[in-house]
Amino acid sequence: MKNIDSKKNIWIFHHYATPPSMNGFTRPFDFGIKLKDYNYSTTIFAASYLHFAEQNLIEDETLYIEEDSSGLPFVFINTPGYAGSGKKRILNMLTYFRKLFKVSKEYEKTHEKPDLIIASSPHPLTMIAGIKIAKRYGIPCICEVRDFWPEVFFMGDKLKKDSIIGKILLKGEHWIYKNADGIIFLKEGDVQYLTDEGWSKPSGGDVDLSKCYYINNGVDIEKFNDQMDSEVLEDKDLKSDKFKIVYAGAIRPVNNVDNILDTANLLKEYKDIEFLIYGQGNMLEHLKRRLENENISNVKLKGYVDKRYIPYILSNSSINLLNYSQTQYNWSRGNSSNKLFEYMASGKPIISTVKMGYSPIEKYNCGLSLEGSSAKSLKDTILKIYNMPKDEYIQMGENGKKGAREFDYIELTKKLKNVIEKHINNNS
Repeated sequence: MKNIDSKKNIWIFHHYATPPSMNGFTRPFDFGIKLKDYNYSTTIFAASYLHFAEQNLIEDETLYIEEDSSGLPFVFINTPGYAGSGKKRILNMLTYFRKLFKVSKEYEKTHEKPDLIIASSPHPLTMIAGIKIAKRYGIPCICEVRDFWPEVFFMGDKLKKDSIIGKILLKGEHWIYKNADGIIFLKEGDVQYLTDEGWSKPSGGDVDLSKCYYINNGVDIEKFNDQMDSEVLEDKDLKSDKFKIVYAGAIRPVNNVDNILDTANLLKEYKDIEFLIYGQGNMLEHLKRRLENENISNVKLKGYVDKRYIPYILSNSSINLLNYSQTQYNWSRGNSSNKLFEYMASGKPIISTVKMGYSPIEKYNCGLSLEGSSAKSLKDTILKIYNMPKDEYIQMGENGKKGAREFDYIELTKKLKNVIEKHINNNS
């Protein structure tokens, strides 16, 4: 048995994790780097096929590769690509799940065994693997729930809750919550889901709520501020004197970017208001056609930009726009988007097209949320900030910067460290 004061090894299973130099989710990296300050050694197990870059890091039959140029060891497991194919994406998930068992065993032969595993969704197979592999080592597994699968499919009408497949998926999901040693939810209201499903002990179920924790996504404020000053994007539109509405993110149906163009059409008479859209996705060509066919001249599609430029872009906006579909996601439990906290750190007012529960925007008075997500409602809200007295406008931005400190990864890592220590010590 290890001395609890010696260096502890954490394995994080996260399908889409990458270091900052690659295009993916950096939450595991952000935690792993800061956990070093608490004498933790973190290894991240991810898939070789990078979802957002549509690139595979392994082109042969190699089982896995190790990458540590970022200062944190990554293990990329050989998984097939899918490039927009739903069936191939499912195969990718199944392959990652299946190979996790073999890769973890092979990796452990030349490295120290883990003291704790953190297994992250969205897809539940990763959490199932985490629980089973942790049991093999006799160590705790903490499951991190980023999205509720299969709820997202129920909401999108892709699957019926009372169907055979729906019932099987719910049964598997329940098994995860029951067997995980700890559960980290990313949104403040997520724990209510267990009660809504009748799985929590207070509602007659078998899941102990005392093992549930809330640790949101966030922002590395020191890095954000450094990049804001040092990573300058040469973009004449950002430097213009116009009132700039910035959207930075994916361009997919769930992001409802069509609504931005509808709103821009309603604001054509305001020659000093301009919309700048940064990002890529399967709706981009559709938007380009709309701009041309409808002669929308107050919207600029900027395409993909490296994430290191995001702090500069956001800090040079007039309003940063959180643009979502109200119907394709359950916003009542909160928002765990990194984007929200980057928007707050930028010091510019925020508009959210959805009314979310547990909203930092309302808590810190750093922006406005729409009651309804129509183009007219968005137009009216933009004009409310556009016509706002200067001192009130500046204060709204400063409120966001102040609120972002609560979601700095320094503070979030302290919470994670406490959860990890509790479960490692209980297992000693």
